[in-house]
Parts: sequence; structure tokens; C-alpha cells
Amino acid sequence: MLSHIMGPTEVNLLGTVHGGVVMKFVDDVAGAVAGRHSGGPAVTAAMDEMQFLNPVRVGDLVHAYAQVNWVGATSMEVGVRVIAEPWNEAGTAPRHVASAYLVFVAVDDKGQPRAVPPLILETDLDRRRHAEAEIRRSHRLARRHAIQAARAEAAPLAEWAAMSEVVEAGA
Repeated sequence: MLSHIMGPTEVNLLGTVHGGVVMKFVDDVAGAVAGRHSGGPAVTAAMDEMQFLNPVRVGDLVHAYAQVNWVGATSMEVGVRVIAEPWNEAGTAPRHVASAYLVFVAVDDKGQPRAVPPLILETDLDRRRHAEAEIRRSHRLARRHAIQAARAEAAPLAEWAAMSEVVEAGA
């Protein structure tokens, strides 16, 4: 968990905190959790499903909670939940303001992927989060393969179009 009081330098023209500020905060806490789980440096490889649910305002005390949900050979998924509460209003219920899932890759001192320790699933909630993370992973991989296939199919067409333009320009 990380906490931060949002100040006036972090707001947009609407008087709410920039989404990018919240995203950086999410990346910071997720990176700390990924590094701790993997026993060393880990870098952000992807951010999935960043959802902004409620605005964050100047003076809000913001808390980001992160947990490793899934682990592969060198990568891991970290889920983050962000809540906010006014710093000066005791007893005000915290608001769930954002959620995200990030993928990190553990790296060695040369920046190369390194092995990640296995994840120990202790509770039913841990097992549910792990199962959901596997679904997200399969969707990421399927999307990547579909995009690569579409690009491979489009590449010959792009080459043909470029040659046609050259031929037409010379005519």
C-alpha cells in the first residue's frame, strides 16, 4: 500500500487530479509489489483495464493497494485498487476511485528477464483473482496474435500499394 495527499499541482482545469497522476501512482505501487515478490527489479510491460470510477480532488488522501494475482516464468500480473478520502473530514467513507491490472517482467542487472518465484494461493479470494488473471492473460495473448496476423496479412498489400504509386508516378 502507498498513500499520498493530492496537492494543487496535480490537478487539471476541472479541479480534479489528472488521470496520469493516478496512473503513475498505480504504477509506483504495482512496481513496488512486483519487485518485492520477484526479489529484485521489475519493469512495467503492460497496463490493462485502467478504470477511473470517481474523481480525485485536491486534498484527498489517496491510498493504492496492490497484490500479485498471477505469476508466469518471468512475468506477473499485479492488481491495484485506489481509494480516496478527504484528508480533513474524519468519518467520511472512502471512495473507490480507480482500479487497474498491470503486467511486470522481472529483470536482472543486464535488463534481461529473470525467473519469478511461484505464487502461493492461500485463500478463495487469491484463487479467484488468479483465475481472473489467467483469463486476462489469455485475452492479451489472443489480441496480440490477432494483431500480428492482421499485420502480416496487410504487409503484402502495403508493398503492392507502394509499388503501384511508384508505377503511377512514373507514368
